[in-house]
Amino acid sequence: MNLSPRIRRTRTARTVVALLSLAALTACGDGSAEEAPAGAAVQAPAPSPTTSFTENGVTVTLSVAGWKASKGTLTAVFTPEKKGFHLYSTDLPLTGIEGVGRPTAVGVTGVLKSDGKLTAAADVRSISVPGVDAPMPVYPDGPVTTTLPVRADGNGDATVLLGYASCSAKEGCTIPVADHPVHLRLTDEGPTFDTT
Repeated sequence: MNLSPRIRRTRTARTVVALLSLAALTACGDGSAEEAPAGAAVQAPAPSPTTSFTENGVTVTLSVAGWKASKGTLTAVFTPEKKGFHLYSTDLPLTGIEGVGRPTAVGVTGVLKSDGKLTAAADVRSISVPGVDAPMPVYPDGPVTTTLPVRADGNGDATVLLGYASCSAKEGCTIPVADHPVHLRLTDEGPTFDTT
């Protein structure tokens, strides 16, 4: 049967469309046995519990993410309220250097335990402070995000204890904060911050 070039192109195009449609239908899914039935609602992950407070020139926002099998990550974002203020390194001694500065600190008590080391998502730099012989390890001016892996030893009450001091080369330092408590409760559903 002798077909015109136009008819041959049309049939070829229809064949290509049919093959692509078939490929798309057979490629749906990842081959796993468990797929959501048609019309089933897809459950979004629960939002991470979050709370915040402001004290002595710094706002601290706390959240718990990735909670699974009684483990997760506690994140604390320390944000100085005024421009030009920095926070001290998490590795600074508890009483500072020659009494100056306080470390950025996050600890947990109660049924919540640390499951690793506190880390900060900022590079440490050294500055000179008048009257202090040793260099002071600080983070760049502005917010600092810290993370602490945590685990729960059962259900019950826990407390996050936060410490920090913010300073400015021009305006001096705010009053240090030590062991500011933030309470939370651990249940089978995970952690929730006490908002009372």
